Amino acid sequence: MSEGKIAFVFSGQGAQCPGMGKALCETSEAAAAVFALADRIRPGTSQQCFYGTKEELNLTINTQPCLFSVDLAAARAVEALGIRADLTAGFSLGEIAALAFSGALEDETAFRLVCKRAEFMQEAAERNPGAMGAALGIEAETLSKVLARFENAQAVNFNCPGQIVFAAKESDIDEIAAAVQENGGKFRRLAVSGAFHSRFMEDASRKMLEYLEHVSVCPASVPVYANRTAEPYGETEREMKSLIAEQICSAVQWQSTIERMIRDGASIFIETGEGKVLSGLIRKIDKSVKVLHYSEVLANGGSL
Repeated sequence: MSEGKIAFVFSGQGAQCPGMGKALCETSEAAAAVFALADRIRPGTSQQCFYGTKEELNLTINTQPCLFSVDLAAARAVEALGIRADLTAGFSLGEIAALAFSGALEDETAFRLVCKRAEFMQEAAERNPGAMGAALGIEAETLSKVLARFENAQAVNFNCPGQIVFAAKESDIDEIAAAVQENGGKFRRLAVSGAFHSRFMEDASRKMLEYLEHVSVCPASVPVYANRTAEPYGETEREMKSLIAEQICSAVQWQSTIERMIRDGASIFIETGEGKVLSGLIRKIDKSVKVLHYSEVLANGGSL
């Protein structure tokens, strides 16, 4: 493995919290420019990030534009210190921020796309109510057998060793949680408003593909590793648009993605986004790599 490559990883839905991005906007001109763009397209986005309630921010229609703004702003703030990413990836929604940062999507195009993505997923969640939970300390094969007992339940995020997220009908969540615990695992419900990355989102995926017909994409200047494949995005417009749309209803292969990035030379990971969930997952996947949060990098003046 080659040494020294830097990877930026962009946070996904579930990382949102009141006050996010406020300090970032106040201390970085590059970050403030991202929030200004968001406010021009969707007035009030920055105020929602800085002062919105937990309940308000947990609504998908709000979560996604707000988190995208914080993700991209954080990355631009780190970049402004002279730190360049060699590879990128984003967890779920964060993948769109990674595509914007890498130049595959223009910032304005990406923000408008995220607003539509949120709209389509919110609509799908309301039509097909579902929920998501994390199964901890249980083997994938055991969890698969548990989920097979419930209609439309499926594993959707393979986060790290011993942590798999599943999606299911809202009415089945408590029973699945009990079954996970009976099999020696632990359960944690996720702060999301739908059963994402599952068949519950197939309508949203279809609508996104239709929307993308009118969107310009180009090859990324920095490799972006796709959630669905754990491989870098290709260069053809058709492939890129298919991955963006299919990601909505496909499982997130996060552990495989990080392992592939490490094989490709990543030895320093910087989490560019709210919270430190991805940092924790990466440390569980491989303890030998260095993991930093963007706030630490900014506090150290860009020193890694």
